Amino acid sequence: MSSSVLSALHEVLGSRGLLAAESVDERYLVDVLGNRGEPPLAVIRPADTRQVSAALAICHAAGRPVITQGGRTGLALGQLPRAGEIVLSTERMNAIEEIDPDAGTATVQAGVVLQALQEKVEPQGLMFPLDLGGRGSCTIGGNIATNAGGNRVVRYGMARELVLGLEAVLADGTVLDGLKPLLKNNTGPDLKQLFIGSEGVLGVVTRAVVRLFPLPADRTVALCAVADFGRVKALLRHARAGLAGDLTAFEVMWDSYYDRAVTLLGRAAPIAPGRAYHVLIEACGTEAAALADKVERMLQGALEQEIVADAVLAKSGAEIAQLWKVRDLAIEASRLLDPIVPFDVSVPIARMEAFVAEVQAATKAVDPRCDLLVFGHLADGNLHLAVHQPPDRPEAFHAIEQAVYGVVGRFRGSVSAEHGIGWLKREYLQHSRSPAEIAVMRTLKTALDPRNILNPHRIFLP
Repeated sequence: MSSSVLSALHEVLGSRGLLAAESVDERYLVDVLGNRGEPPLAVIRPADTRQVSAALAICHAAGRPVITQGGRTGLALGQLPRAGEIVLSTERMNAIEEIDPDAGTATVQAGVVLQALQEKVEPQGLMFPLDLGGRGSCTIGGNIATNAGGNRVVRYGMARELVLGLEAVLADGTVLDGLKPLLKNNTGPDLKQLFIGSEGVLGVVTRAVVRLFPLPADRTVALCAVADFGRVKALLRHARAGLAGDLTAFEVMWDSYYDRAVTLLGRAAPIAPGRAYHVLIEACGTEAAALADKVERMLQGALEQEIVADAVLAKSGAEIAQLWKVRDLAIEASRLLDPIVPFDVSVPIARMEAFVAEVQAATKAVDPRCDLLVFGHLADGNLHLAVHQPPDRPEAFHAIEQAVYGVVGRFRGSVSAEHGIGWLKREYLQHSRSPAEIAVMRTLKTALDPRNILNPHRIFLP
């Protein structure tokens, strides 16, 4: 059966569109953290929606499982192939089809790299605001399938808020054409929402109409040292009041993260370590002079009210990059604790301090050597954690996961704020979703993919 499926796929996709098992490059087997999957039956590389549709129809008829890959930057193991699966890579579907400055939209194929879209629209005075550390590799289709968040959620929202129209292909090859560039479209259930954040288990995202915004005239970044978490919350309230809609990022780094990150800079730290928290604040506005004045007044008020103990304000693009570098060293700083167990969670801001303390106690109970590193997009309730796993205890990985996700469940948080469930977190979905919710999700999966060929065994346990 495998040979007949491959022959049919070759007929549809041609030589460029089909890589048989012996020709599959290593890059299709690994993720950004070096985790490795199993050799797939083949890799298919369709060039357009028509080819995606035809290929899925063939795989559906044969009951052959298919997993979708974009930039392979996911952190939940969902894009890593298992033996017998076919990888559907969107890398050849990389066209930016249309930019409409009047409507503030772009129509793109799923394989467009995020940074490529950002750079394409900037000369027209526009911005696609979704932004994350993997911008140079991650794709729009992957961003949509995982409902990516990133650095500017506090102002522009998650990927879900940035998609106006969507085209997706179902497991049997049916094409759902919802590429309407309309902000208002009340014509029944919004079908595109089924595919945003569903990690490819319901259909393959092939094209999208995304929202663009005016490119800010200026961008200002400040780094603040804060003594305690009560003052961190006070600073968030103060920044929201002082900057209003100009506030685009509010990133908080616990001392466990900041102290390690600044050792990696190769230059003097912007602010010397020693405070419990360091907060990176970014504001963007249409009037440069007014924005600078607004940020300076906000910082001055925070210093006068003793909300912050120290602050540095970037005065140039180079200084902005230097301040953001501290926050963007997340993977490198986490590797200082290797091996680690990584987490991407959401909890209510009011309970974050207690949450981190309980996580620390729970992981230390697993092993006293479990150091904890914490940072995150605090304004939208998202924390990233890295817990050191003692290398002489391989079984501790699972124990650490159970401990941390148990705390997430008790705090009524989310086991995945922006990275998704994939293969890694299936066991822990129950901590954030009720049995009734999971049952409805399974019902949707069965209805749209009755043969369970799309990203099988991702999100849900078998």
